[in-house]
Formats: sequence, structure tokens, C-alpha cells
Amino acid sequence: MSQNFTPPAPDSYSPVAAPAPVRRGNIGLAILAATGTALVAGAAYGGIMNAISFQIGYLAAGVGLAVALVAVRLGGRNPVLPVLSAVLTLAGVYVGYLLDAALSVSEYDGTPVSELLTTELVWLNQAYVDNIDPISLLFYAIGAYAAFQMARKSGD
Repeated sequence: MSQNFTPPAPDSYSPVAAPAPVRRGNIGLAILAATGTALVAGAAYGGIMNAISFQIGYLAAGVGLAVALVAVRLGGRNPVLPVLSAVLTLAGVYVGYLLDAALSVSEYDGTPVSELLTTELVWLNQAYVDNIDPISLLFYAIGAYAAFQMARKSGD
């Protein structure tokens, strides 16, 4: 069975504009994925800080941008995402600083990093809090600001 196809004449139809994309986000998935991104990006931040023995503000901003990008891509235009991204970035940067501290202590006295991040976590946290410096606080602010602005502008 053969079908004959005849294309329509050019003047027989008028082009229709494509519908505007609908950005319906899944806020639950956005929260879950942004949390995971904050942990992974924060761990990378801590590993890099330990490897180069130096703090870099751009890396804290990078944590924020990664978290916000994931949150907005999955969560759409939800107005809670800028604040959520900033808070998760603070947690991610904190994870980075704790990992950096754990790696440094492990190199110094040979205690396994896994032990420092589990059974010795309270001690490690207290040592970090007791020795926090103003530049670290600035990097927290840079990361949170970058996340908030990225999520806010992407949601517009």
C-alpha cells in the first residue's frame, strides 16, 4: 500500500509561535539535589583548600553558584530557592572547612580522617569554632551571597 504525500502549499498555513516554556519545578527534588550538591561541592572546596594550603574566596562562591544552579534548574521559579540556596551554601562551605581541618589533623598526627569525621566530630567542630578567622567568615558570606543572587536572578 503506497501513500502519496503532497506537502502543503507555502501560503496555505501560517507559522505559529512556540508556546512559552513552562517552568514548573519540583521543590522536593530541588531541595534534595541542592543539598547533595552543597555536600559534594563543600567537600571539593575542603579538599582543594587542604591541597593548596590556602583559602580562595572564588571557590566559596563556586559552591554557592553550583548549589543555586541545581536548585533553580530543578525547582523552577519558587521564591524560597534563593534563601534555601544561601543556607545550603553555608552548610557546604562549613563541610569544606571541617574536611580541611580533618585532613590537616590527619596529616599531623595520623588519626584517620574517617575517625575525625565520625567519632571525633564534636572535638573537630569545637577546634574549628575556636580557631575560626575573619577571612573564613568573609568566605561564608561570599558563598551565600553568590548563591542567593544566582538563584534570585535565575528565577526571574
